Amino acid sequence: MADEFAKGLGIATTAGLAWMVISGWYTTPGFEDTQLIGEVPEGLGLYGNLAIVLREVFFWLAIFGMLLFWVVIPAFQKAREAYA
Repeated sequence: MADEFAKGLGIATTAGLAWMVISGWYTTPGFEDTQLIGEVPEGLGLYGNLAIVLREVFFWLAIFGMLLFWVVIPAFQKAREAYA
């Protein structure tokens, strides 16, 4: 179980950090304004739009990756042990 916890924590930490970095670059208009969840700017170009897509991917990877390793895999292993 400790192995799954470490994997889930690693995914959540890495994906969360990547989300915060990209959000800080693109959706923080100013220090006194809304930070990390501000409006996405218009006219970013190819790489800017790719970064916004990666921002969403990292957000959902942090949530679902953590849930997968902390809830789904241990529940599946316990169910398999109970079935055997």
